[in-house]
Amino acid sequence: MNLTRLMVLGTLASHGPQHGHQIRRTAEVTNVGEWGGVSVGALYRELKVMAGEGLVSELRTEQVGRRPARTVYAVTDQGRVELSMLRERAIRDLRPGPDPIGVALTFSGLGDDPEELASWMAARRDMLAVGLREISADRERLLAKGYITPLVATVMRRSELMIEGELRWHEEFSQVVSQASAGPPAALTTGAENGAVQAGRHRPEPPDKAAPASARPSSAELPASAEQPASAEQPAGAKAAGAEQPAGAKAARAKPAGSSQPPASHQTSNSRPG
Repeated sequence: MNLTRLMVLGTLASHGPQHGHQIRRTAEVTNVGEWGGVSVGALYRELKVMAGEGLVSELRTEQVGRRPARTVYAVTDQGRVELSMLRERAIRDLRPGPDPIGVALTFSGLGDDPEELASWMAARRDMLAVGLREISADRERLLAKGYITPLVATVMRRSELMIEGELRWHEEFSQVVSQASAGPPAALTTGAENGAVQAGRHRPEPPDKAAPASARPSSAELPASAEQPASAEQPAGAKAAGAEQPAGAKAARAKPAGSSQPPASHQTSNSRPG
């Protein structure tokens, strides 16, 4: 997104025709190049490019004393359409910017010298606190003198809230580092290292590697359902087949061990009269 173009078109639409020096002065006073991503050095070039595209028009040329002549620009109807599109994109954009400190802490942890890191973090926290006081004082002063509108004051207040959140994060970070330093060394590893360690610990066994016999469960360790006799697990068809066997076969199975007495059917045939 071209934030420099957005700033120029917005300024011309809000404050009327201006020359490049006036727009540059506004950018320098508001310090938008630092907090807004506007390229202050590219303002004049952007004006000429937009004039070629029909987004702004050259109204006239002004010269005061011996100063260089300055071209006064005004936003066109086409430029207002472009401004509306850029504003919508900027307001709807929720993507965070680059996070250098997040990258440093995520992938390098405390580093080789935790005390050095602590000094860097303390200096960063102090700079944030100074910046917060300066922004707050500027907002109150500019608003009291009427140099900024209440709307602009709320935008500056948003910056204050963001810095306050960053300062609270510093406090939480210090507590986490103190607790980790008192714990095992593994607590100080980075997230990327922990992921690699966990992946190594939970490496699955090859599928073709059979478990040793000692690892197989014994019959005493099997659940009750596994200890049922095989006959209980026979299908219904097998049970029906067994029920259709002849009576002689059933009697033979019921014969006590060691008994020499023939079945009842044989006894009856031997007692018939000759």
